[in-house]
Amino acid sequence: MPHRHRDTRAVGAAVAATAALLVAGLSGSASAGTAPSAPVPTAAENLRADAAPPALLRAMQRDLGLNREQAERRLVNEADAGATAGRLRAALGGDFAGAWVRGTESGTLTVATTDAGDVATIEAEGAVAKVVRHSLGDLDAAKSRLDRAAARLDGDATDAAVRYVDVRTNTVTVQAVRPSAARALLDAADVGTGLARVEKSAEKPRPFYDLRGGEAYYINNSGRCSIGFPVTKGTQQGYATAGHCGRAGASTSGANRVAQGTFQGSIFPGRDMAWVATNSQWTATPYVSGAGGQNVQVTGSTQAPVGASVCRSGSTTGWHCGTIQQHNTSVTYPEGTISGVTRTTVCAEPGDSGGSYISGSQAQGVTSGGSGDCRSGGTTFYQPINPLLQNYGLTLKTTGDGGEDPGEPGGTWAAGTVYQPGATVTYGGATYRCLQGHQAQQGWEPPNVPALWQRV
Repeated sequence: MPHRHRDTRAVGAAVAATAALLVAGLSGSASAGTAPSAPVPTAAENLRADAAPPALLRAMQRDLGLNREQAERRLVNEADAGATAGRLRAALGGDFAGAWVRGTESGTLTVATTDAGDVATIEAEGAVAKVVRHSLGDLDAAKSRLDRAAARLDGDATDAAVRYVDVRTNTVTVQAVRPSAARALLDAADVGTGLARVEKSAEKPRPFYDLRGGEAYYINNSGRCSIGFPVTKGTQQGYATAGHCGRAGASTSGANRVAQGTFQGSIFPGRDMAWVATNSQWTATPYVSGAGGQNVQVTGSTQAPVGASVCRSGSTTGWHCGTIQQHNTSVTYPEGTISGVTRTTVCAEPGDSGGSYISGSQAQGVTSGGSGDCRSGGTTFYQPINPLLQNYGLTLKTTGDGGEDPGEPGGTWAAGTVYQPGATVTYGGATYRCLQGHQAQQGWEPPNVPALWQRV
């Protein structure tokens, strides 16, 4: 596809200017009087990737074959890579074709572009450049056509159940039990072989129904699922969970069978999201239940990049870790198709449904479904947390809650809002562009976190 060549010197200058911004720490607002010599917090410091709890590190060591130091360095590298990829995505515009990390410690960030003129800009940021044919926008559009075609085919799409944008191969990949089913879907969507790749797979994903995941809860005194992440909505406390666990109006009780709350909203299929409002006996905390009942802190919801490590908590199989394979995945379950989920190499089994996925201290999503098990290995899908928070107007409970209000400097930025890459806000008389998807919170004002915001 033809594309516009831009002045890469100007792009490089914009990226360098962003990287050079001086900011205040996470726990306070920006100070106009900050001295130029003040240390600049790294992305790992901004996102607290340098303070991972022992339970998470031990699970990473076991499942990813790392020692403790490698696990710690991997989390730091992934936080820094996410920030770098965000800056380059903003700089490359429509030429951006995705980014991913690789290596034992996620030490290599690759950024793809459709314009060879961007290579110098990418390499100047310390990343590996890869020139490809299709932009991320083109791939996303092709996948959307596949999803619409799958909806028209209804049950006939179950043999081509998994579809995702694979930035590493620069294709839309269709996993199918029968390759002929994949080809029929591609024909129905008018997606050519130049954009798509068919992968034969015996997997038939399913939702993990009726058993407990992280912290168990019961639905209508019968089925069991798992708390994803504690949330608030104004003064109302509750938690996010999977939509297939219950419908709006269903009652819940805790693992101790004490009356707990009521489903306020639920979507499944289409998406796999829901939230439960709890009664006054239950208090939302900024933690995920880790190995041995240890608390694993949640400090935010910044989306981790492809290739990054991610860990899951579930009561059936406990803590297990793996890597993020693809974002923007669609899965056709027997009950229907869900879109916008993330595909991982983390294993899960019935009973882990609804559990929390976390990368470092950043909430990623809630367990939807998958295939395989934790003895032979498997594939799982999670509903990303940020769209869930945005859809229901919820605020993720984090360890930073209750911080000092920085006041009203003026602008459109607002704590509690979910921002996607490319979104622009004003704050304190300046304009900022979002680099990584996240829910805003006090202490994460745009001048304070260059890992998330770029001044424009």
